[in-house]
Amino acid sequence: MRNPTRLLVRLTGLCVSLCLAALVACAGYGDTGPTSAVALKEADAHSTAPGLVTPVIVKTLVNDLREPWGMDFLPDGRLLLTEKAGTLSIFSPQDWQRQQITNVPVAAEAGQGGLMDVLVHPDFADNGWLYLSYAVELDGLYTTRVSRLRLAGYELVDQVDLFTARPYFEQRRHFGSRLLLADGYLYITVGDRGNRDLAQSLETHNGKVIRLHEDGTTPADNPFVDKPGARPEIWTYGHRNPQGIARHPHNGAIWIAEHGPQGGDEVNVLSAGNNYGWPLITYGEEYGGGKIGQGTHGAGLQQPLVYWQPSIGAGNIAFYTGDHYADWQDSLLVAGLRLARISRLELDGDGLGRETRLLADLKLRIRDIQVGPDGLVYALAGGSRLIRLQ
Repeated sequence: MRNPTRLLVRLTGLCVSLCLAALVACAGYGDTGPTSAVALKEADAHSTAPGLVTPVIVKTLVNDLREPWGMDFLPDGRLLLTEKAGTLSIFSPQDWQRQQITNVPVAAEAGQGGLMDVLVHPDFADNGWLYLSYAVELDGLYTTRVSRLRLAGYELVDQVDLFTARPYFEQRRHFGSRLLLADGYLYITVGDRGNRDLAQSLETHNGKVIRLHEDGTTPADNPFVDKPGARPEIWTYGHRNPQGIARHPHNGAIWIAEHGPQGGDEVNVLSAGNNYGWPLITYGEEYGGGKIGQGTHGAGLQQPLVYWQPSIGAGNIAFYTGDHYADWQDSLLVAGLRLARISRLELDGDGLGRETRLLADLKLRIRDIQVGPDGLVYALAGGSRLIRLQ
């Protein structure tokens, strides 16, 4: 967009007290998480104290995108951005003009699948590496793939396919596909692909979080490496469709956000080998009503940190530790697709405190959210916009 527009919006805060047990950071295999979860409900939220009303400038930087899905910043401040149809572009922060990247892997745009996340390697200035997740097709069946490539000018070269989720399916939903590099490991979220029971099977990658070395090899200390029949890449299982992932800024724990069914979107703290319950337990229900699984609790099944009723349509997550926005320091930001907002949850030790709902006035579906090198918050909104909170 050549002439960015400014919108003054009211960020309506709500004070929802959340009494949460502290979580153990970076816990080992089999460690337990919270014993109970706290619901974030729309009715409760709107009936509580009005909270803060903070004027914030929202600037639309680009408004002609086609289903933008993921983004990440290069060391020089330029932004890499994917569009679901298969386009990868670089945007300069000086004028936010697009430069399209060539030689991008072919993504299968099918249902919820396409070109999805992009992740810049922390040592990009030295190695030029970036990672892409995308859907691929084989004989009418689909799955998630992750490749590492090197950016040379405006062309991708040296493609190495690191991971392909198995098996392929006819269904075109629940691809997961968020990426994170932390402490030398590559984490990949994979949805259940609409085959919910497979989230409990260690013989498939569906409904799992994958942990690899940066080069795609499997760490020897992954929890199921020595289990016969299990996929060695699996780090955690029992997930529905996780599309948010971030590393806690203080304790290093890996947090995810995942879509529930009708109700029951969750934030979970990952620990090696743990089972997060889907579809045996959930705080959601079948679309149109009806119980799923055995209820909300089960022996050996992890509880979420928080869950939403109704679902917000949880997209990506980001931790904010800066000081640009008053009172936002040490917050978790959760993108909301269905309820079209950003939920800001205050960090409270290793857990979460009160929630504030942002940008609800704009009614824009938020898919991805990132904190830029300038300390400002950027979001992919409304299926066509890149916005920045000033």
